[in-house]
Amino acid sequence: MTALSLGAALLLAAAAMSAVMALAAAIERRSGNSGWIDVVWTFGLGAVAALGALLPFGSGPHDRRLFVALLAIAWALRLGLHIVRRTRGIGDDPRYAKMKRDWGANAAARLAWLLQLQALASVPLALGVVLAAHRPASLWQPQDLIGLAVFVTGIVGGGIADAQLRAFARSGGKGVCTRGLWGFSRHPNYFFECVLWCSYPLIAFGFAYPWGWLAWLAPACIALLLVRVSGIPPLEEHMLAKHGSAYRDYQRRTSALIPLPPKGAMR
Repeated sequence: MTALSLGAALLLAAAAMSAVMALAAAIERRSGNSGWIDVVWTFGLGAVAALGALLPFGSGPHDRRLFVALLAIAWALRLGLHIVRRTRGIGDDPRYAKMKRDWGANAAARLAWLLQLQALASVPLALGVVLAAHRPASLWQPQDLIGLAVFVTGIVGGGIADAQLRAFARSGGKGVCTRGLWGFSRHPNYFFECVLWCSYPLIAFGFAYPWGWLAWLAPACIALLLVRVSGIPPLEEHMLAKHGSAYRDYQRRTSALIPLPPKGAMR
């Protein structure tokens, strides 16, 4: 991949994700349910990343480009369908709902601007996929197998965490879910999401492919978004408001992200 083709990939990803998030804003305004924003983002990013993997930006062989595109599609389908199921059962996403209440009459314009910033922040994720797809080497090198193993770990672990939370809700569970992985991490789904995105730089790695190092921006970006911006902070604020001292106890004894043994018993 040349500097010119890398620039073209960046511009295409930025323009496409901007259009995706403009669509998300329009759907949110029409439906009144901000949960659909994450649905549109997931399917949109998966499509943009897969398209970038398949287009001939670089010298990656066709089977490599197809392999990485299928990974991106598998991620989008697994996560996107989960969010669809969750969104159908709510009136609004509590994170976005609080923002809209705080913004008042300017909520629509400010949310649309926020989603454009989210589109920009998504570009490193798409880039990680593109760089993995266009590494100029035959498929099934050792790092491809390692990357695939990491991807499977991430997608299966995230699926298990989401299934455990759904089972807790279906069983009529009250309070804070501490079943399974949720007893070792307050956000195991986010942890496995970060793990999954590490697969692309591993697949992109090659001593003769210096652009591949830029693929590490993908897991760095998703970790920053989930841990510091749109993931853990607003969700934990919502959970504290909803569950009070029970959630503070959960915070005290349970790791925020990386699954670890809990610290003592809940008071």
